[in-house]
Amino acid sequence: MISASPYVIIQQVQESVEYYQSVLGGDIKVLNEHQGKWLHAELHLGQTLIHFSDDYGRGAKTENVSIILQLDSEGQLQAIYDRLKADGGTVTVELQKTFFGALHGQVSDVKNGITWVMNCFAGN
Repeated sequence: MISASPYVIIQQVQESVEYYQSVLGGDIKVLNEHQGKWLHAELHLGQTLIHFSDDYGRGAKTENVSIILQLDSEGQLQAIYDRLKADGGTVTVELQKTFFGALHGQVSDVKNGITWVMNCFAGN
């Protein structure tokens, strides 16, 4: 069996992962910590996870990082969309019903510039 998970290189792993947990929910697993600084951590969301790694001073560049979220309900999607917007995120696609049967929206967060692509398909 093959699985794939995003591996996002960022600054401030602990602060970022705790923020994303506050927006998305899920469980945090710290994989590597040195002198109180998180170097690697995972955010587990249902059956998937997002892996976060420290940039080790190289300068994280996340402007081309997008992560797709498949949400269970329109209310759940709306709450995440609204929270990212309220926290200073940039809306890149307004929340809308699409021709492909999903409620869809995209917001780039202010924390790391990651674009969160959100979908909830009809009937979910």
